[in-house]
Amino acid sequence: MSTNKHIDKICCAAIAAAVLVTAVFLNGRSLGFLEVSPVKGYADRLFDTETVHTIDIVMDDWDGFLKTCTREEYAACSVVIDQEAYKDVAIRAKGNTSLMQVESWGNDRYSFKIEFDHYDSGKSYYGLDKLSLNNIIQDNTYMKDYLTYQMMGGFGVDAPLCSYVYITVNGEAWGLYLAVEGVEEAFLERNYGSGYGELYKPDSQDMGGGNGEQNMEDLADGRKQSGQIGEADKSDVSLIYSDDAYESYQNIFDNAKTDVEDVDKGRLIEVLRQLNEGENLREVVDVEEVIRYFVVHNFVCNFDSYTGSMIHNYYLYEEEGMLSMIPWDYNLAFGGFQGVKEASSLVNYPIDTPVSGGTVESRPMLAWIFSEEEYTELYHEYFAEFVSQYFDSGVFAGIIADVRELITPYVEEDPTKFCTFEEFETGAETLEQFCLLRAESIRGQLEGTIASTSDGRPQDGDTLVDASDLDISAMGGMDGGMGMPDDRAGDLRTGQKPEGKEGGTPKEGMQKPEEEEGGIPKEGMQKPEEEEGGIPKEGGFPGDNVPENRFWEENGGNMDAAAVSQDGKETVQDRSWVLVGSSAAVLLAALLGAGLYRKRV
Repeated sequence: MSTNKHIDKICCAAIAAAVLVTAVFLNGRSLGFLEVSPVKGYADRLFDTETVHTIDIVMDDWDGFLKTCTREEYAACSVVIDQEAYKDVAIRAKGNTSLMQVESWGNDRYSFKIEFDHYDSGKSYYGLDKLSLNNIIQDNTYMKDYLTYQMMGGFGVDAPLCSYVYITVNGEAWGLYLAVEGVEEAFLERNYGSGYGELYKPDSQDMGGGNGEQNMEDLADGRKQSGQIGEADKSDVSLIYSDDAYESYQNIFDNAKTDVEDVDKGRLIEVLRQLNEGENLREVVDVEEVIRYFVVHNFVCNFDSYTGSMIHNYYLYEEEGMLSMIPWDYNLAFGGFQGVKEASSLVNYPIDTPVSGGTVESRPMLAWIFSEEEYTELYHEYFAEFVSQYFDSGVFAGIIADVRELITPYVEEDPTKFCTFEEFETGAETLEQFCLLRAESIRGQLEGTIASTSDGRPQDGDTLVDASDLDISAMGGMDGGMGMPDDRAGDLRTGQKPEGKEGGTPKEGMQKPEEEEGGIPKEGMQKPEEEEGGIPKEGGFPGDNVPENRFWEENGGNMDAAAVSQDGKETVQDRSWVLVGSSAAVLLAALLGAGLYRKRV
């Protein structure tokens, strides 16, 4: 039996220790301890790329909302994502030139942004706060954004997650979209943890928001080239250091996505100074990741970007004085911007002078790569690695085949698509061939048989990769291949099926979602309701029997019946309760231990 005369002091010390641990758990962040980045449940749910997901937008006055879309104003709605309902979320249209184009075409197929936390800061979709729904405009392939984001992420770049979704509105088919993770708080936490840095989306353009003042003809014919109009207004979005005044960088600071203070502005300006002067490059640039970003970016030839004349469509991330780039908006990649016509020149576009409408020197975030041989060699090494990883291995061919198999039936049934199904098929084939030829050209550029700069020595045309059989416009773009069939605009209003369908029955040879034996869809796939003989019911494949419709039937059409529970959704409150529970367990264990020990006295 223990006779330790200090037993009371020992018990008190144990309790005090437990209380101290509890205090640290609950106040760790304020004490300087960084929270480990939580696993975001949305990554394995909505952004599972093995299936086409479903989203039903529920809104009483959808037609009224569409009339206000060019103003980019938020409206309240409910959404049902893969049979899970979320009430009181916010939705608005999004886009720059695409807003005005959709309005002028009159088919109302806008891109949308959904904010789960707009009305309630604690609401999310398994941790996701913002979601973009891209309408796949100017992209007959349906794959430009998707493939680029997948290649970026697979090559070590912090890229937004994405997946295909079939959207319905109040249960009625709307179309196949690309769901893209918003580059905001959830993205930052997923990639950098809760102690993330500052995020900016530099942009000097003002084309959205319903002002209607942008001269679309100037954009289309390329007259707004760098150096022609507003070059002085673009120095900050080019990341050129001019001076230490905050107002010299308003196109950056006015587009900050995090709450920045003067100390953050001063730090970024100093980093830009060092970047422009080539000082301490490994301290101010995430060298490996930025080079990997430009490898993929320069492969896909996207001139509606930092390397184009508009100098936008990228995110700048800064943490503790180090910069990196985050990709965004690639629907005009592969020569879609300003209507590139000549395929061979695009396929052989030089990887060491990849700027359109300017010079490499006018883009400091790119120029440093070619300022020192060490970085240029690393850039070439990563380009060789990229080509080997995706093309020499056959991985790219497998990816594009899988994606086409997945989305083909949904594209065919898409009632609001901007192209015909035949144009989609041609565009997808052209995209695959372009990428294979582009990889071949880059091999030659790395080996020195093809010039890798625009001022390289004149070459025998036989050394260039011949892409004369390709029609770049077939993939869609600003100047061609993006038109809308005459009967497309009225489909949703009239209930008519897309051209070429009879009673909603898929065309002969149309590929259905992949099935296991016995005709049972694979996990995550929705099998359409069928009539006798295995033929989908009229209008039933794939849009009219989506999971949302079963959801409404099971709940009597009542959103409240869904309970819209927070089960599985990771919120700040959820994590706080986990900490409280853990701390309580530590305290209880200490008390039990002390009590048992005292009984032995």
